[in-house]
Amino acid sequence: MVVEWNSISIVFGAIYLLQLAFAIGMEMLNRRHLVQKGSDVPESMKGFVDRDKLLRMNQYSLDTSNLYIVKKLTGDSLLLAAILFGLFPWLGGLFVSYSYVVAGLCFFLMLGAISFVLDLPFDYYATFVLEEKYGFNRTDIKTWFLDNVKAVGISAVFAVITIGPLLWSILFSPDYWWLLGFVIVAVVQFFLIVLYPVLIAPLFNKFEPLSNTELAEKIESLVRETGMRTEGIFRMDAGKRSTHSNAYFTGVGKTKRVVLFDTLIDTHTQDEILGVLAHELGHFKMNHVLKSYLLSLATTLVVFYATYRILNWPLMYETFHLDPVSNYVALVIVAIFWKKAGYFLRPIGAAISRKFERSADVFALRLLMNSGPLATALKKLAGHNLSNLNPHPFYVWFYYSHPPLRERVEYLESARI
Repeated sequence: MVVEWNSISIVFGAIYLLQLAFAIGMEMLNRRHLVQKGSDVPESMKGFVDRDKLLRMNQYSLDTSNLYIVKKLTGDSLLLAAILFGLFPWLGGLFVSYSYVVAGLCFFLMLGAISFVLDLPFDYYATFVLEEKYGFNRTDIKTWFLDNVKAVGISAVFAVITIGPLLWSILFSPDYWWLLGFVIVAVVQFFLIVLYPVLIAPLFNKFEPLSNTELAEKIESLVRETGMRTEGIFRMDAGKRSTHSNAYFTGVGKTKRVVLFDTLIDTHTQDEILGVLAHELGHFKMNHVLKSYLLSLATTLVVFYATYRILNWPLMYETFHLDPVSNYVALVIVAIFWKKAGYFLRPIGAAISRKFERSADVFALRLLMNSGPLATALKKLAGHNLSNLNPHPFYVWFYYSHPPLRERVEYLESARI
């Protein structure tokens, strides 16, 4: 059953294909720039990256881009075919004998299962071929499989917790479900932020109190200097799965904690680790997490209301051959449209995020009264994680949530305290 060709399907198809073409075009632009401009080691990275290392970093970026392009073309093509040829209404029809909420949940869970199965080969390739090729992968098939099973289970639980009440709100209040749905999503997101460090993250990694008392005392002193408190400093066994390294400050209230990757501890000095953490503390001190959460909520509210208006449009159901009684099927198609259309608003969120990151760098600089630790840590992280040192400026403007690493290092080294 092919969709009806009218103004809705034409706009939907145009946005869908434009987003696909633009995303692939951006990858090609960035790749071409890397090949043309990425042969010389930046002055700020000399001593940490040599020419052979740079070539390896560039090739990792190109290989990662290759995987993205293949995955993007495959996934978007299959999804568009499913929409155009009526797979969604057919799947929705499998559950018509159930109650509205149960049928909707079954439909969403079925789509999630299909998406998971289709994504699995790409995840396998990324882990056991791409990451293995560059020496990052340390996981095995058993751990990888169990991680995926856990992720599916957690996603299913949150789908039931979120989508079930959302579908109930559509039945309970057809005119104001968008507002009730927004509240449901906001509450679930908040509890996810609070509970992630203590309930979800430990399902995948072990978190042990930092045994290095000297480093722990320095971190505690740094945290106190900012006027903040932490409920613990933990070492995470990230090296069990990958050699990538990082650190983060997470949680809210009594779940607030400092987390250090074991790979970071093993490859960085104490001063460099403090530099990275000072940056993370800057995010919390300046309420960047809260601000991002509120911006996300504002966007969610607008999207919910716009979705409510679209779902009341009879032509929507005629176009995609949908049953108005099973409007959760239409909900998915509208969500796909928002994802494609919202892609073109990414530069706004990216610009805000880059501003937050710059502010956090400045905070770390002033807190430590020394740019060296963070700048050196960033150089090491760039080489260790094989970061792209020469992204295209337009690619950065459109996508990057952080200023390019080389730009951050040069800013820190030239800044006056």
